[in-house]
Amino acid sequence: MQAKGFVHKYGDNLDTDVIIPARYLNITDKKALAVHCMEDIDPDFLKTVKPGDIMVGGQNFGCGSSREHAPLVILENGISCVIAGSFARIFYRNAINIGLPILECAEASQRIAAGDEVSIDFDSGVITNLTKNETYTAEPFPEFIKEIIEAGGLLASIKRKQGR
Repeated sequence: MQAKGFVHKYGDNLDTDVIIPARYLNITDKKALAVHCMEDIDPDFLKTVKPGDIMVGGQNFGCGSSREHAPLVILENGISCVIAGSFARIFYRNAINIGLPILECAEASQRIAAGDEVSIDFDSGVITNLTKNETYTAEPFPEFIKEIIEAGGLLASIKRKQGR
């Protein structure tokens, strides 16, 4: 598994309320919900995000409310991976459960800048900053998490294993 895209960069303690404001949580259509992703912190996000792009944050990415809407709107906007120094545990679980790849790597989180082009090899955990010609290493996914992500989430993974 690999990803390649341009970076959208955010700081420490990026709260789920910033990723998707609570005032929109009554929207049930994921495409309609996704148009509000990052709007309070980055009003240009929807204008600049392209399928395959990568989101990079600092420490404690996805803190706050335990809503699964946050990783969902990130994925729905075409982000291929989120890299951060660390993730709030519930965000981490919610991201894996819906099939959004996320990697913890403090060095990448600190060194990668907004607009950098980055490629990721999920099998090895190697993150390559093509703009700066640097590499960083994250812990690669264990096989069971790789299977969940490749299937498109936990439910899809279970269905695949059951032959449905």
